Amino acid sequence: MPGRRTTAFGVLCQLIMTPGWVSFAFSAVVLHATIVPIDSAAVNNPAQENLADGAKGAGVVRAQILLGRAHFSCGEIDGTFGSNFKKVLTAFQGERKLPLTGTLDAVTWGAINTDTAPALLDYTITPEDLKGPFVPKPGDMQAQAKLPYLGYSSPLEGMGEKFHSSPELLQALNPGANFELDGQRLTVPNVLVMPPARAGSIVVSKAESSVRAYDSSGSLLAFYAATIGSEHDPLPVGDWKINGVARNPKFHYNPKLFWDAKHSADKETLPPGPNSPVGLVWIDLSKEHYGIHGTPEPGKVGHATSHGCIRLTNWDAVELAMMVRPGTRAKLEE
Repeated sequence: MPGRRTTAFGVLCQLIMTPGWVSFAFSAVVLHATIVPIDSAAVNNPAQENLADGAKGAGVVRAQILLGRAHFSCGEIDGTFGSNFKKVLTAFQGERKLPLTGTLDAVTWGAINTDTAPALLDYTITPEDLKGPFVPKPGDMQAQAKLPYLGYSSPLEGMGEKFHSSPELLQALNPGANFELDGQRLTVPNVLVMPPARAGSIVVSKAESSVRAYDSSGSLLAFYAATIGSEHDPLPVGDWKINGVARNPKFHYNPKLFWDAKHSADKETLPPGPNSPVGLVWIDLSKEHYGIHGTPEPGKVGHATSHGCIRLTNWDAVELAMMVRPGTRAKLEE
């Protein structure tokens, strides 16, 4: 609640929201690779070859989209068979009782392709997509605090989040497209899907860097790649509950709570927005100062560290927020 004292355990910054104070901190930088142009017809083709770790291109894009629609999210759709995608694929194989090969083999493709909707769709850029304002995010807290809203830096960034994709993937699917042109036709991932049913419990795994949501009978509803804890601020292992959800929360930064902060920095209150340090949603845990939240940098999810909290892409955090209620059980484990 407001006014509660900040405890130890690596609490490095605070977010104030109704009903209380929670903590969060930034991740290490990891850059994701760009990809070459991708043929949309190849992505929409259900006849795909077997693929394994390190593969790139149309087949991986198709699998990432269809698995995401089945609520097995690798985070950002980027056309790369990396560590996030491998664990999501393995989780899907386990839930479907398939051989746990960790590869896109024929049996797994057969299960994925039971979703027969097109993987890609046509989309036309609208005035709303270009509305903005689009402002490059300043690097320091003081400059960020002066902004009225921490929105997207460009229409391309916004459309990347809208279609759960890296900006590079959208460019690869649309060579030569002008993402700032009203009426521009694009080919985009078909990611629209209804959220799963209400979750009876969630499980956060440090070893797997994942968040799983289960229904009241114990059946898996959703699997999300996640960024979880660090050496300085480990995941608070234990049995907790969801206190509530805050959408578009403000972020209150206190440098005295950061072990790696510059001592000359001042306290700042950052505005809400998708590029806020906690993204579009905060799911408050009963473990004081901890929660599950979004991120301004979806490409880093699963590839970086946090200061104890659990970070998802904005779209995965929003979906999970629709599934939980105050009192939903949350198990955090090694």
